[in-house]
Amino acid sequence: MSDNTSYDSFFALHHGLPRQGPGSDATTRRLLALCGQLPERPRVLDLGCGPGRSALLLAAAGAEVTAVDLHEPFLAELRESAAARGLDGSIRTLRADMGALPFPDGSFDLVWAESSVFVLGFDRALAEWRRLLAPGGTLVLTECLWTSEEPAAEARAFWDEHYPLRSLAGNTAAAVEAGYHVLGTLLQPESDWDEYYGPLGAHADAADLTRPGMAEAVAGARAEIALRRAHGSDFGYAGFVLRPADPRWRTRQETAEDVPAVRPLVAAAFGSEAEADLVDALRRDPGAWLPGLSYVAEAPDGSVAAHALITRCRVDGAPAAALAPVSVAPAHQRTGAGQAVVRAVLDAARLSGEPLVLVLGHPEYYPRFGFVRASEYGIRPGFEVPDEAMMALVLDDSVPVPSGTIAYPAAFGV
Repeated sequence: MSDNTSYDSFFALHHGLPRQGPGSDATTRRLLALCGQLPERPRVLDLGCGPGRSALLLAAAGAEVTAVDLHEPFLAELRESAAARGLDGSIRTLRADMGALPFPDGSFDLVWAESSVFVLGFDRALAEWRRLLAPGGTLVLTECLWTSEEPAAEARAFWDEHYPLRSLAGNTAAAVEAGYHVLGTLLQPESDWDEYYGPLGAHADAADLTRPGMAEAVAGARAEIALRRAHGSDFGYAGFVLRPADPRWRTRQETAEDVPAVRPLVAAAFGSEAEADLVDALRRDPGAWLPGLSYVAEAPDGSVAAHALITRCRVDGAPAAALAPVSVAPAHQRTGAGQAVVRAVLDAARLSGEPLVLVLGHPEYYPRFGFVRASEYGIRPGFEVPDEAMMALVLDDSVPVPSGTIAYPAAFGV
């Protein structure tokens, strides 16, 4: 059987499907929400768009979408759907290779790839698509990954042959290593697989097996569906919402050599010694100090420009983490140094397995990092503060969020 026959039969089987991979409108909306504030009419590049379910939703939300795919019939489907919904003025289609894109650097506010990054591979996509993002731009992609530490041999053999998988933590670490901050991750629900495999299974049942190559295409689809039914707990799809790190600031874990510089920085940032004393007291408390979660941002001359600290706290006995204090040297305030060091320490907390971070802070500043009112989770401090100032950020939504009263380390004095 020729490659053309395999190609034609595969796409004949998949033609007319609403999706070409696990997903849902609800997941697309949740990933979009994790992006935070976008321009009023963001420029979006939808890569491997297929028939364009995500492109249509993004355009309906106000985006100008450039939808790219190599399969022209998918693009034709998308153009027809866009016209039917009155969105043809907001969606432009382009037949192009995701690995050889013709766009200038900085062309898009949002690069989107649902169920398509496997064409290039996760790491290559991170490296090549970054240049397409305008300053402050965001990359959203979904990727298949292991959800079990010991997947079944059958599942391992299948994916090792077709597309080797990593864990959620492995892909998160790869994104950070590639120079991105992780704004959020989302493990997609089983219903996202049903939205893909349900229609695909129906197409397989109705397929004309006398057509050259179709029997093989149907067998492949059925084998994949059967693997999911048998070993669905071993692997899944997850969304990653990523933003390139600010190149102006080098962020890193604090070293022993930084400690003498951090104290005066904290004191200068707050205009008193109290916060500097707090940091020193937290360093001395083994029950509070979390190794690797004290971060600095360097100024161009190598001096410490900003510092952010995460330490242990508890919510009704369950472990959580507290972000405090965050300090920026007066000379570097309102320059992005604070945002850079906060994003870096949150990445470090995510990679170290912390599921929940709490912060008592300015309600107009911390939501940009994804924090929401802690009261939404039934979490409250043991003292009176404005509800909007006590905030929570869930880093791992696979871990139940505890509710109850926050117990801070003794050094906080509350």
